[in-house]
Amino acid sequence: MKILVLYGGRSVERDVSLVSGKACAEALENKGHQVTLFDLQEGVPALLADLQAERPDVVFNALHGRWGEDGNVQGLLNLMEVPYTHSGLLASALAMDKVMAKRLFAEAGLRCPEGLISDRQSLLAGDPVPRPFVVKPVREGSSMGVVIVRHGDNDLPFSKQEWGFGEEVLVEPYIQGRELTVAVMEDQPLAVTELRPRQGFYDYEAKYTDGKTDHLVPAPVDPAIYDQAMDMALAAHRALGCRGVSRADFRFDDRAEAGEAGGLYLLEVNTQPGMTPLSLVPEQAAHCGIPFPELVHWLAEHAQCD
Repeated sequence: MKILVLYGGRSVERDVSLVSGKACAEALENKGHQVTLFDLQEGVPALLADLQAERPDVVFNALHGRWGEDGNVQGLLNLMEVPYTHSGLLASALAMDKVMAKRLFAEAGLRCPEGLISDRQSLLAGDPVPRPFVVKPVREGSSMGVVIVRHGDNDLPFSKQEWGFGEEVLVEPYIQGRELTVAVMEDQPLAVTELRPRQGFYDYEAKYTDGKTDHLVPAPVDPAIYDQAMDMALAAHRALGCRGVSRADFRFDDRAEAGEAGGLYLLEVNTQPGMTPLSLVPEQAAHCGIPFPELVHWLAEHAQCD
């Protein structure tokens, strides 16, 4: 097939997307496809011209964050009638909007941390919930802008002028415990990985810096918790209407294993999971016997428009 790989772009996740796109392009070429790379930083008019000139059979979407993961580029490709990988317009937009996604998860019976919408000025005036709590931008990925507010914290990043993630924020209680994640490939959850950052929490740096986080796959949790995470990931994938590959992130309050209050909480679903050498979806696919070139080839074969 003639495949155009979209990567780069203008979001705060640009650097990760560049790595993902190059890795996917190389894998697709190794599978015999004719591949061109397009950096969305060049702009939409240039993309339209390239699509009309190249007339690719498939667009492989390796973008992360805004414009590539929120339904915008999906809508453009729908209008152009060019099949593309990963989720469509609606699923992408819903997953990127953490508030809307939480509503759909609740309707599907999936437990999430209770959250409330606030803004920076209100947060600076006083804590909306007891500490510790988590502050998240409503529409960002890769833990960009996420802040854990603990007892005694005073110098908070969202109080600074260079915050850069908008005024509206989502506030959730902090769930103690362990970080778990599950990739879903179409209608099949792949595995459960436990993520153990060597320092701090699983933020952007911990995700994309080699040696910052230990990946344990399969996760060393009780089999009942393992199965519950797999089932919840698939249910979340379906609740949003995702296709291709997605990845669900969880917090597991392991006091539940001792019979105390706790349990498994769904945090969010990523419709454009990273495809870098440190990324979780390729790692889980390999655990299931699916090499990286086969995973990327499968995504291209299952590309479609809404």
